[in-house]
This record gives sequence, structure tokens and C-alpha cells, in this order.
Amino acid sequence: MSFRRVHPRVPALLGAPRNIVPAGGRRMRVCACRQSVADAPRKGRGHTRARFVWSGAALPRAEVKRAVPLLQNETQKMNTTENLISAGCPAIAPQPANKIVKLIKFPAQPQEWKIVSLRECPTPDTMQQCETPDQAAAYWKAHIPDHPYFNSECECLVVFILNTRRRIKGHYLVSIGTMDTILCHPREIFRLAVMASAAGIIIAHNHPSGDPTPSEADIKITRDLIRAGQLLKIEVLDHVVMGHPSHTSLRSLGYFL
Repeated sequence: MSFRRVHPRVPALLGAPRNIVPAGGRRMRVCACRQSVADAPRKGRGHTRARFVWSGAALPRAEVKRAVPLLQNETQKMNTTENLISAGCPAIAPQPANKIVKLIKFPAQPQEWKIVSLRECPTPDTMQQCETPDQAAAYWKAHIPDHPYFNSECECLVVFILNTRRRIKGHYLVSIGTMDTILCHPREIFRLAVMASAAGIIIAHNHPSGDPTPSEADIKITRDLIRAGQLLKIEVLDHVVMGHPSHTSLRSLGYFL
């Protein structure tokens, strides 16, 4: 059975009709108006009165009184935000009390890039010329141990940027590894060399053990970097392995042929 509104002057509905089950167990349909049936003014006071019809006949007053509490209980059981949060609904995460809600992070946008110098490295004029392994080792000892991220107990790979006259324009720390291993890729090694318009580079890394003998991995990565430099037209002049206190040049050992 169903209920329908018959008075033409009843205010508009607040929401969609809801299905409820009365005490008798039979399902019926009730329309919620702006003014509930229980609170409607009595006839004769100059106010509009809402009336419901049950299959063409007026609904008994006892049934109306029984349906109103059911409609109120059904309204209280609606899924409001407070009810979902208190029930621990996974769709709505509870917000901590007395804490500022974090801002929404939008996807990263393209940015404009430029090279920024981190610090000045005062160097004597005689040390700025870097054409031999001894000069590269001297530059390492003068500036690399003072780098804020340098760790003598781990392998650290550094690239020296040179101009066409083989004078050092600067250096940058590429990677920090473990006591016997370091990860590097031509992309990271040549990145700043390309941006700084370097004519050539010198690669240098340390061995925490103090033995400057190059490993098989050192020889392999050096040959890969030589081929990458040939494609980029940036010459790889040398790869120096720093020990304690001596050093070794892979070019001097014949691995650049």
C-alpha cells in the first residue's frame, strides 16, 4: 500500500520518499513534508493541514501516530558525515582533533632550471691547470675532503669540469656509495658537464681501504663513460682512483686505448 498527498496547499517536499515498515509488518510509502503530521495545526485555526490518503480512504489517526516515530527513527539512521566518522567508515578518514588539516598537494608542474654555484673554492693558479693525474690528485686533496657530504669511509665519485684549456671550472659530487661499492650512471656523470658547457671531464673516486688499484667494475664503467663522452663530444680525460696516500690513473695504466 502507498501514501500520497492530496491537499494542494501543502509545502514542497524536503526530500525523496522513504520506505518504512510499520508495526504491522506491511511496507508502506510515506512522504516527508516541511511540517510533520504530528506538529500540523488543527483545522479551524487558519493554517494549512496536511492529510494522507490510504488507497483512496483517509489514514486512521492511530496509524498516523504510529508512522511518525518510525519516520523520525528512519531519519536519524541516515548516513550523515558524523555517523560515518563515528562508525569508522573506510571511505572517510577520521581527522585528528585540534590539528590543522594538511593542504592538498597538486601534481608537480614544469619548472625553469639553472645552475647555481654552491660555494667558492679558492685555488692557486698553478693548481687550476689540470693536465696530469698528480694535478687532479692535488685538487682532490685541496677541496673534496671539505665537501659537507664527503665521507672518507665510503666510496665517493667526483667529476671535475674542464674548459678547452684544461683548466678546472668546478667540480660536483655525483654519488656516495658503501665502503667497497658505488653506483653511477653516465646520465648523472654528464648532467652538469652538459649544463656547464664543459669541454672535458676528469672522473675521480676514492678507495676507503687505501689501495688505489682499480677494480674490474672501475675499468668497465670507465670504458662506458669514454664511449658516452664520444657521443656527447665531451672528452673523458682521465679516471683517477684516490688511495691513501697514493693514487692511480687509469689512463696511465693503458685503459683509455
